[in-house]
Amino acid sequence: MGVLWVAVKAEPRIFTLSVLGSALYAAMTVATAQVLGWATEEVVLPAFESGDTTAGALAGVAVAIVGVALLKAIGVAARRFYAGLMQYRLQAEYRRAVTRQYLRLPLAWHHRHPTGQLLSNANADVEAVWAPIAPLPMAVGVLFMLLIAAVSIMVTDLVVAGVGFLVFPAIALINVVYQRRLAPVATRAQQLRAEVSEVAHESFEGGLVVKTLGREESETERFTERAEALRDANVAVGRIRGLFDPVLEALPNLGVLAVLLIGSLRLESGAMSPGDLVNVAYLFTLLSWPVRALGWVLGEVPRSVVGWERVRGVLDATGSLPFGDGSLDGKGRATPLEVREVRFAYESMDDDAAGRDVLHDATFAASPGRTIAVVGPTGSGKSTLTSLLVRLVDPARGAVLLDGVDLRDVRRGGVAETAALVPQQTFLFDDTVRGNVTLGLDVPDERVWEALRLAQADGFVAALGDGLDTRVGERGATLSGGQRQRLALARALVRRPRLLVLDDATSAVDPQVEARILRSIREAQSGEAGGATVVVVAYRKATIALADEVVYLEHGRVLDRGAHADLLERSEGYRNLVNAYERAETERETVEGGEEALA
Repeated sequence: MGVLWVAVKAEPRIFTLSVLGSALYAAMTVATAQVLGWATEEVVLPAFESGDTTAGALAGVAVAIVGVALLKAIGVAARRFYAGLMQYRLQAEYRRAVTRQYLRLPLAWHHRHPTGQLLSNANADVEAVWAPIAPLPMAVGVLFMLLIAAVSIMVTDLVVAGVGFLVFPAIALINVVYQRRLAPVATRAQQLRAEVSEVAHESFEGGLVVKTLGREESETERFTERAEALRDANVAVGRIRGLFDPVLEALPNLGVLAVLLIGSLRLESGAMSPGDLVNVAYLFTLLSWPVRALGWVLGEVPRSVVGWERVRGVLDATGSLPFGDGSLDGKGRATPLEVREVRFAYESMDDDAAGRDVLHDATFAASPGRTIAVVGPTGSGKSTLTSLLVRLVDPARGAVLLDGVDLRDVRRGGVAETAALVPQQTFLFDDTVRGNVTLGLDVPDERVWEALRLAQADGFVAALGDGLDTRVGERGATLSGGQRQRLALARALVRRPRLLVLDDATSAVDPQVEARILRSIREAQSGEAGGATVVVVAYRKATIALADEVVYLEHGRVLDRGAHADLLERSEGYRNLVNAYERAETERETVEGGEEALA
């Protein structure tokens, strides 16, 4: 009832119109019984007695029946239209609400929730929540019909009414048993829908791994297991509903038989007229409609409650990033980027366990317009640091400042207007080159080509069949890894950020191309009054050497910082790491060169 009341409060006018339509239908249904009783008493029986009738009498009956039927049709149309409108509006509203919440929640929350589950929350669970809305106005309206019918029956004959109303305790008892049997089975089915979605999404996302490792059969078995469990749960729901629905519909018919039996006896004794018996018997046949309508609502309630709990779990989730009123709209070069004693730990998947610190009191500053290389072994916190610099996550302690403003005090959208991140994992949409670079930004093609030139992507884009209008396929499937990375870089550059963060964003391109990219960015920024500060996570020695300053991370701590040459001299750990990177790169190039020679 709480879930249904939320719906009524959300759409009171539409619900009222739908209930009024249902009430009109209910009233006209009862009126049909009255018309039939009147026609039996005033037209049919006199015609049998006299062997003749008049055209006026027949016309009167026809007009009454057609008029009632027309009003009933208007009620049905109004009920169905507004009930459907209410249901779909609520589904759309809550899909938007769930999606907005996904966008508000930080990455740390998303790390703990599988994508398949999130898809299920926004789709199947939202649909389940509002599934009872379509039959709800009808159920409310037929309660009105039930009340009218009950009063009419009691006014006509109390004895017959008392016999017929014995059906209602039986209906109530069966509904209680029905709900208790159905609720756990429906809950299980709803949970399995999310699990099927999760397995399917994982299989699609990991399609390359599945194909290359020959895991098609095992993935098929994994999906089949969940799909068959869902099938069995749905069959169990159908079996219970198939058992109880006929019983619920049969009880009013049994009541009609009892009414006809008792009514016939009272008719013989002269206690009631034939018209009254027809009226009462027909009214009892109508009782199956209220029972059926209530059964439709009650049958959807278990799924609705489960879906509501899952949706509310998302909408009530905490941890969204708070925003202030600060602005980063200053023109010209950004004031120094400052990282002050930052500590960060990812939340554990186990709610009872504390997350391990990834960064420990990290501190450094980047002067305006300079290039900073962040270097460190795997797991040292480099990617986490880049997420903090563009405020995808907030530090547990310390602060990140730009223009002297703590990023936590910046208004919503302010950081995105000033800073841009090109992450390790490149994502392209199934759109044109232009659409992937601009992502809705209203800029002329000249500016798009400028960004492509800086990213060393203008050459291959010009060679594509339709240039900027070439569709790149899902996730950029028609492009190489290096081409995808350069388009992602152009996407950031076209926004002309004052802080550009590259998280190993050129690892898939040749070292010579990578050097040209970084050099072109430096030259472009040095020629502008508003040159960007560039922070790049780097592995290649040649790339690191292009930076004005290096920040050396190890185990989440800034162990050293300075010029590349100075760090090579004074830091053994840094020297060993960079030389190891260089050896690995040389070996990779040698292997690739040998493969090309053999080919």
